[in-house]
Amino acid sequence: MKIDIRSIKPILPNGKRVYIETYGCQMNTHDSEVVVSILKNLGYLYTEKIAEADLILVNTCSIRDNAELRVWGRIKEFIPYKKMKPKLVIGIIGCMAERLKEDLLKRSKLIDIVIGPDAYRDIPNILDMVAAGEKGINVELIREETYDDITPVRLDKSGVTSFVSIMRGCNNHCTYCVVPYTRGEERSRDPKTIINDVEMLFEAGYKEVTLLGQNVNSYKWDDGESTIDFPTLIKRIAAISPELRVRFATSHPKDISDELIEAIATNRNICNHIHLPAQSGNTQMLKRMNRKYTREWYLSRVEKIKTLIPDCAISTDIIAGFCSETIEEHKDTISLMSEVGYEFAYMYKYSLRPDTQAARTMTDDIPDDEKTRRLTEIIELQRGLSMASNLRDVGKVFEVLVEGVSKRSDEQLYGRSPQNKVIVFPRKDYKVGDYVNVKVNSCSSATLIGESV
Repeated sequence: MKIDIRSIKPILPNGKRVYIETYGCQMNTHDSEVVVSILKNLGYLYTEKIAEADLILVNTCSIRDNAELRVWGRIKEFIPYKKMKPKLVIGIIGCMAERLKEDLLKRSKLIDIVIGPDAYRDIPNILDMVAAGEKGINVELIREETYDDITPVRLDKSGVTSFVSIMRGCNNHCTYCVVPYTRGEERSRDPKTIINDVEMLFEAGYKEVTLLGQNVNSYKWDDGESTIDFPTLIKRIAAISPELRVRFATSHPKDISDELIEAIATNRNICNHIHLPAQSGNTQMLKRMNRKYTREWYLSRVEKIKTLIPDCAISTDIIAGFCSETIEEHKDTISLMSEVGYEFAYMYKYSLRPDTQAARTMTDDIPDDEKTRRLTEIIELQRGLSMASNLRDVGKVFEVLVEGVSKRSDEQLYGRSPQNKVIVFPRKDYKVGDYVNVKVNSCSSATLIGESV
């Protein structure tokens, strides 16, 4: 039974509280806000104190084995809360729920409900089943589901930056990746609902939005009269106000167009940062990964970006030790990193995921210690590249959007430049949400340190 959230009227609090933990990507963070919105309409109150909770939800990630192991370890830590409150309901939602399905209920008696990323509307039904003494599960993947009619409850504390989902799912089927199997096929949201969400956030005081999708470049909405692609959408969102910063994640290199690069170059409030996952620097390896581009194509996109947006920061994802990776292929990744000069990177050892094409047709034959050695080499190189990039920024002035008080000192504020670099500077009379011009005086490999000018 599919529940239409629009048919549920908000009711008075029922005295029950929900606590939610989120692991994984920014999309999961946004999904948690959707879930809290649905529960709010059932009368639940959101709490940040787990001991107060009547319902504990863990929004999970399956992209790597370590992500799932963390969740299994965390589930065991719920035992004392269950003993104190026997009627406590514990649920696993998100990608791990979609991948493991009924096995989650079989492997842990603590788990009461299992809900996949497309089944959050069914939460009222699931909770009724649990109240009747049953276990509740819904992991149906729904081709049309985008949650575009649900206004998320924003859980961020700053009230300055927020996420807006523009599409869900993925059609790329990279051989190592489980996402198409846990989040289903690609589908785009109605642009009117996206723009409405962003306008509401801006009116509420938010100064920055990040547009989310597994591959935002392939966003496309066709209403029969006109077609809206991602460059068109992001320009419309940027036009809401020059005081609104716009970011996006994630771009697939095979789809990043000249039109998108030009949109960033010509709109001051579209931030000069592109996350462009390479995964490998070797064309044959990219073919085994089913990435659908070559090293040469990737570098041509980087060249186009740097030509049109000279101060654009480029970040990436790198996998070390994918199936049958040779030393020469690894060295090609090293050389690609050096040639591009990434500002920062997410770097991982390959982790075989069940049900992927790699698991079915390839052999995970690189020894773990060799994966670790290659990853260490990648990390050390990136640390140097990040330091070199930050040193080039010393002496420059950046417009920083203040996001909060520094963890190290109440006398310092932090925010990010358009290039997505964290900058720390003296607090003075500035407050969260301000735009401040900051001159960089020094840096580490991770942070720029400056003063307002």
